[in-house]
Amino acid sequence: MEDGPPEPGDRDHDGSEHDGSQHGSSQHGGPVSRRRALALGAAGAAALLAGGAGLLGARSGGGTSHTRVSQDGASEASGPFSPDAAAVVLANRTRAVRDGDRIAFLATIGKAPRAFQDAQSRMYDNLRKLPLEGWQERLSGTQAVHEESAVVRVEVRYKLRGFDRGYVTRTRYLTLARASGTWTIVGDGTSQGLGDDADIWDGGPLTVVKRRAGLVIGDTTGLEGIAERLDAAVPVVTGVVGRGWAQKAVALVPADARLASALAGPGQSLDEIAALAAVAPSAGGGRGEDRVIVSPAAFGRLNDLGRDVVLTHELTHVATGGARDRRTPLWLIEGFADYVGYRRVRIGARSAAGELRREVAAGRIPAALPAAGDFAGGSPRLSHAYQEAWLACRMVADRYGEATLVRLYRAAGRVPEATALRDVLGLTRDRFTAQWRDYVKKELA
Repeated sequence: MEDGPPEPGDRDHDGSEHDGSQHGSSQHGGPVSRRRALALGAAGAAALLAGGAGLLGARSGGGTSHTRVSQDGASEASGPFSPDAAAVVLANRTRAVRDGDRIAFLATIGKAPRAFQDAQSRMYDNLRKLPLEGWQERLSGTQAVHEESAVVRVEVRYKLRGFDRGYVTRTRYLTLARASGTWTIVGDGTSQGLGDDADIWDGGPLTVVKRRAGLVIGDTTGLEGIAERLDAAVPVVTGVVGRGWAQKAVALVPADARLASALAGPGQSLDEIAALAAVAPSAGGGRGEDRVIVSPAAFGRLNDLGRDVVLTHELTHVATGGARDRRTPLWLIEGFADYVGYRRVRIGARSAAGELRREVAAGRIPAALPAAGDFAGGSPRLSHAYQEAWLACRMVADRYGEATLVRLYRAAGRVPEATALRDVLGLTRDRFTAQWRDYVKKELA
């Protein structure tokens, strides 16, 4: 493992976006009980050090505090709290993870309450199981300073070997306290109402399954099956969108639904969502690193066909970038992912679109393509929206060819929807909608 990631600007990738689109940090629900989630945001990236304040070079505004490393890995200071005290403790933790020195890592939290020590012990053990190419904890700010304690903001950077192009960032908060002149970590930032950015190491003991196309990390069962499905899904996705993507993915599978929701982003819930594609923020504000988050409870309720469709759907978002451009209409984003998801399974439209079929049978043909709000969590037409979007994309592939569907998807990321329909299909939006309504009636009646 490297000593730590490079400074911003020194990343070993070109920062280019996925082929076909550029869109911010977005997530998309899987094909069953799914919805599009809000942007994850670059919570960690906003906490970068400024102006050359290196890991050990941060200074307080005044005073002449001197800090040195004690033999047990904590820091000792002769004056009031200085950022140097925190920086030394964080440097010791970084070094301990790199060197596999469990004793040195735990020495940095030796005076903490037992519950916090146990959580940190699990975190260390989990980190050692990950294929880390780099790991670093670095001081990025001071939240509160008291006479004998301080709460600091920490930027965590890490990179998964063979899968991440750049370094993922996470923001964490730690409370340090001094006893007998020695500074150690005694807790997190909850005393100040501060919450950490979640990551997979916050759960139980991790298992890591690595295959040709997937790195599956979780603290639950079924990881081998997910890895096998990812391997099988990659050539399906590549067969439609081409080879201009990484053709591999990282899947996070936490047993705790609350952790899964936290990984999805603020305010999200994966209680009824089987899987979701997310983007983890990267150092320097780059394009971020793709993650497929699997919610075991909801995923476990699917049959084999459903699990194949869900993971292929999410990999399609990864391969295309999920339309981060914020221009591509949501019906095309989700419909295209479902088109690819269903491509290798033997299922008819009447079976795959059961809810919509019942409406059509009752004489209620949808009047318009689904709007963005129809894909929101809690929408009464959530399932209908996905089925309508899928049939719209299926119609394009049936009538104009799969290559034309791909061209439409990419065009819609560059120009307005109406322009893309005109340029690629030679249709006005009204004419396209009329054709789609006829197709829905024909396929489902």
